[in-house]
Amino acid sequence: MAMGIVQWFNSSKGYGFIRPEDGRADVFVHLSAVAKAGYTALKEGARVSYELKEGRLPH
Repeated sequence: MAMGIVQWFNSSKGYGFIRPEDGRADVFVHLSAVAKAGYTALKEGARVSYELKEGRLPH
């Protein structure tokens, strides 16, 4: 399980970004993943654990 800090999360738009503690590039997080974990939003600056999943990329 990876750890990171929530950079920002916009509930209205339904997404945000997490900055991994290992220094890698920021990770996109969608509201559906947040809801699946039992939350309605993420608070900026919160330390969170997460699991990376393959997602759909724009064409």
